[in-house]
Amino acid sequence: MELDLGPEIAEFRAEMRAWIAEHAPSGLAALADWNNVVTTGGYGSERRAAEMANPLYLQWEAELLEERLICPQWPEEFGGRGMDAVRTSVFNEELFRAGVPRVVRGMGEGLVGPSVIVHGTPEQQSAFLPRIISGEDVYCQGFSEPGTGSDLAGLQTKGEIDGDEVVITGQKLWTSGAAKANKMFVLCRTDQDAEKHAGISFVLIDFTDPKVSYRRVRQMTGAAEFAEDFLDGVRAPLFNVIGGLNNGWRVAMTTLGYERGGSAATLHLGYEREFWELVETARKRGSSTDPRIRQRLAWAYTQVELMRFSGLRALAGLAQGRQPGPEASINKLFWSEYHKKLGEIAMDIEGADGLLRPAGPGYPTTAWQNVFLASRAGTIYSGSNEIQRNIIAERALGLPKEPRVRA
Repeated sequence: MELDLGPEIAEFRAEMRAWIAEHAPSGLAALADWNNVVTTGGYGSERRAAEMANPLYLQWEAELLEERLICPQWPEEFGGRGMDAVRTSVFNEELFRAGVPRVVRGMGEGLVGPSVIVHGTPEQQSAFLPRIISGEDVYCQGFSEPGTGSDLAGLQTKGEIDGDEVVITGQKLWTSGAAKANKMFVLCRTDQDAEKHAGISFVLIDFTDPKVSYRRVRQMTGAAEFAEDFLDGVRAPLFNVIGGLNNGWRVAMTTLGYERGGSAATLHLGYEREFWELVETARKRGSSTDPRIRQRLAWAYTQVELMRFSGLRALAGLAQGRQPGPEASINKLFWSEYHKKLGEIAMDIEGADGLLRPAGPGYPTTAWQNVFLASRAGTIYSGSNEIQRNIIAERALGLPKEPRVRA
């Protein structure tokens, strides 16, 4: 089933399809399964990093840059194409259909950029946004801290004003991609006497500063994508404070809104491909005729189809000008719980082989072991599923807030 989005969008789809066919380097699609969820998280991310260093990928990146198709959803004045959500989804679908990657700028594109666009001054937009699109600046996130869990407003990192600079001291945790980053967006407390959600500032810092150190946190997959960071008097100009001093909570909510919203309209595509790969694995292992396995695979298929129809509904809403609301939390809750269960099904299909990691340096995982282990993180990042359930209950269903028990 395809959604008829009208002749204008059909023309845009045809234009993107033709451009991709003409400009995608020969052999790029065969280089890797770029849109496969199996390759994400844990050691999958490290394998993907090696593929992104291939000359074919770099050539494709240059083609997209020239056509302003990196961060294409950003307004034209900031280096994008001004694509609305419908066109962005169509563009993603066409890339997926062609088997080539959408080159993304990670947290810079999805989190920092939108916050600077919404809350930054024209001077800040000119200074920070082009460097994200070009790939010069790669950001990691400095939000979570030891001991605060999901209580983001409970942060203890201090930001002291010294002339025209802010001096940041504190500790951050669960920083994804720290080893590849040269910048960090940090939440710090710049007014110690303000209320909990006030007195917080959103600051962009140089992550290569000598006052910054970090150590990798090894995950149960064996990979070390996360880091624990130590900020020991890192200085940043007040120019790097986005949204103004003590207004960081508002900026952070813009950031998290983009993070949790995701791309619901095309979410199902990667999971659909992954599902059929698991079916093929079951066939090869002779378990596709097992009634119990078949029943569980049937369940997984229905979940992917629900994602597909939910995506169509989201796309139809975007075409009518409706912006996502609390349903972003529903989508996040749905796919993360689904993926965790799919990993369990995969391990049952793998059988005893799933208990043994393959030989090799770094204690690697197989693709399905990676899904089983890495999918657990999906229930925590972008806001834990407990938080998502509260958002759904309070903002979508109108239920009263949970009683807060004070110690």
